[in-house]
Amino acid sequence: MRAMIGSTDVVLDAAAAYPEIAGLRAALRRRDWPACRALLDQLEPTARSAALQSCAGELGLEEFLRGVLAADVTDAAAAALLGHHLIHVGWEIRSGQYAKHVGARQFDRFHDWLRRAELVLIDAAARHPKDPAIWTARLLTARGLQLGLAEARRRLDRAVAAQPHHLPAQLQFLQSACPKWDGTWEVAHEFARDAMLAAPPGSPHAVLVVHAHVEHIVGDDDTDVVRYLADDTIRAGIYEAAHRSIWHPEFRRGPGWVQAFTAFALIFTMLDDRRSAATAFAGLGTLAAEYPWNQIGSDVSAQIREARAWAYEEAV
Repeated sequence: MRAMIGSTDVVLDAAAAYPEIAGLRAALRRRDWPACRALLDQLEPTARSAALQSCAGELGLEEFLRGVLAADVTDAAAAALLGHHLIHVGWEIRSGQYAKHVGARQFDRFHDWLRRAELVLIDAAARHPKDPAIWTARLLTARGLQLGLAEARRRLDRAVAAQPHHLPAQLQFLQSACPKWDGTWEVAHEFARDAMLAAPPGSPHAVLVVHAHVEHIVGDDDTDVVRYLADDTIRAGIYEAAHRSIWHPEFRRGPGWVQAFTAFALIFTMLDDRRSAATAFAGLGTLAAEYPWNQIGSDVSAQIREARAWAYEEAV
């Protein structure tokens, strides 16, 4: 930890933590699909889904990936990445604002891009029904096209049937389970806790519990933040989640580890627990994920620097 004290660096690029993302990004920029496939095919399903989603924002992918699919319509990775890319373009148009702040024209264009993605993904799911990356992408289209929580649950079930505890899909379903989309706070919290308890101890799935709490705090205008975080049951649940994940001896730096440490760094900061926040920041080093800090304010790096300095004060 002492090596980190005083550092002002905040690295939000997922490629810094996950080499496979850097490799996939470089191969995509070369338009070298065989290299992309060689990298993707050796990843386990969670890492593969995360890499595909992380690279969806690369510029100019649609024409390239449609060409790949024209040459081989059975290429599941190309279809999943194309779906994610079209979704990304649509979501950039919509923005991350609440619906009341999004214009009708934005919604029309957003839905048009999602429908294009859904067409690609429907065909891909029919050809590859056991590919969790495809079902993860379809959770995003289900949410954006407002197909309802039952349909989102069906798509989640297909993803976790392909790979139990598929975290990328569970993270997407949690968003659908929140009231801002199709769910309720009860559904969101119950899902997050059940998914955490079902996953092996030491896995990063406790991040779902923290995300649900952060969404509740920022997404419910009637919630008194101080009173919410003072609730003994809520606090106990957060610390239980930490002990099942980032504080568990079996916790590893596999897919989801940065997201887990990042979420706990935020929630411990909100709990005014300097020592626990310091353990989370120490686990991250200079790394971090934008979410869920971007739910608190727009300057994520500044927020993290300030919170990290506060957490480390007692260690100086």
